[in-house]
Amino acid sequence: MTLISRSVRWLVKKLITAKVLILLLLLLGAFLSIRKAALAPWHHEGPREEFHIQSLGKGEDLTFKQYLDLEEGLFAQLDRYAVDPEEAHEHSRFSRYARNGQNTPERFSRNWNRTFELIPENIRGGILLLHGLSDSPYSLRSIGEIFYKNGFYVLGVRLPGHGTVPAGLLDVSWEDWYEVVRMGTRHVAERAGASGPFYICGYSAGGALALKYTADALTTKQGRLPDRLVLFSPAVGITGLARVSNSHKTFSWIPAFEKNRWLDIKPEIEPFKYTSFPKNGGAQMWDLSLAAQEGIAGLKQQGRLNEFPPVLTFQSVVDATTLVADVVQKLYDKLPANGSELVAFDLNRSVNLQGLFAVDPDEGIRGLQESGDLAYRFTVVTNMGKSRTILVKTTAPFSRTLEETPVGLQWPVGVYSLSHVALTFPPDDPLYGTGPVQPTGTLRFGNLYAKGERGVLLLSDGDLIRMRYNPFFAYVKERIEGWIEDSNR
Repeated sequence: MTLISRSVRWLVKKLITAKVLILLLLLLGAFLSIRKAALAPWHHEGPREEFHIQSLGKGEDLTFKQYLDLEEGLFAQLDRYAVDPEEAHEHSRFSRYARNGQNTPERFSRNWNRTFELIPENIRGGILLLHGLSDSPYSLRSIGEIFYKNGFYVLGVRLPGHGTVPAGLLDVSWEDWYEVVRMGTRHVAERAGASGPFYICGYSAGGALALKYTADALTTKQGRLPDRLVLFSPAVGITGLARVSNSHKTFSWIPAFEKNRWLDIKPEIEPFKYTSFPKNGGAQMWDLSLAAQEGIAGLKQQGRLNEFPPVLTFQSVVDATTLVADVVQKLYDKLPANGSELVAFDLNRSVNLQGLFAVDPDEGIRGLQESGDLAYRFTVVTNMGKSRTILVKTTAPFSRTLEETPVGLQWPVGVYSLSHVALTFPPDDPLYGTGPVQPTGTLRFGNLYAKGERGVLLLSDGDLIRMRYNPFFAYVKERIEGWIEDSNR
């Protein structure tokens, strides 16, 4: 036997061994998934009327009316998921699917799970709002109201798989979301008119969709190019573990291993957000973030990034969902000097927790204000010295000169940072803000601070500790309104 043939046989044996090992690990994961919480009706199968891109004929475009009609049929099916509190678990009165429950969407004046419009009397422009993964249009409601009060027609679209039941995300694709984005841009651009400004605002996954659409509009010359983008915690880069999220499919088709399709199975107690999370959601998010990165990189390679519209991004320096360094390196470092700005919300430096942080909070933004090479305006919202008082520190493009501005805001007592999910919600938000419980009895998740023995509550420690509102939302509003005025000059 020759040396080459022996080497080939050795390599084949190693590959087979590796495949068997991977298969065994996947099987072990499937068996371990059996120990997860029990699946509820809303975990098994999504509504049948959901939009998928495959339902469109060749060359056919989805229309706004078609999508609203489809959504009407979709929500008409949700009653089959509803449960009577006395027939379910003792905590079901808090479930969004409990009939007459405390946290049902019907307790609100509007079901914010659905696509919504805000139409001013005199339309001076238009904006498309794109929410994040597992969220609903509610997450950008307060942002939409800022634009509405400034004369913008506002469209908050519901992305497919969202706003109904968590199982709706089991078979959704990011291409389904993208087709709805294309539909939304056509509709908003029409309402804004040829002379009115057209914006896109994206949060998390919605941010990646906004960037992907903008890159495609420049590349293909099809679709209205947004005049400006406003992004919150954009999913330009996410953890690499999402790449293998769909490996569960090897065994999850077996009924006994159905739970293996889920990363988290939790009580659905939030009216406008899923708390359970299917692995397919992570896999789609990974592919979408790559598509957004490739769109931007492609424009750079073609030498066309100088045509990219200005981008205003709000980002917490600590973010458990997206990679802050990627927002800088894979987006802002590639943008031209076009008036873009990155606003970073720092940790609360007045809290004496140094030495207890599991991550380096400065990793993503270290050295930016001293570089002098940035083509964009860079702002850090941080402490004034060691006090809780907030100071805004800004450097202009290609400058090391630091401009410091007090804004009359303070860190709330006991809060050490913002979070991925906090930036778009004001302190008076009826669900995620601070303040008393609503007259409707709906839980106010921004107030769910509790101490006691672990393992007692259905909520995880992470659910209780995560910041859910932005105490500096007034500054966000000020910056957005400043951008609106700048665009009109």
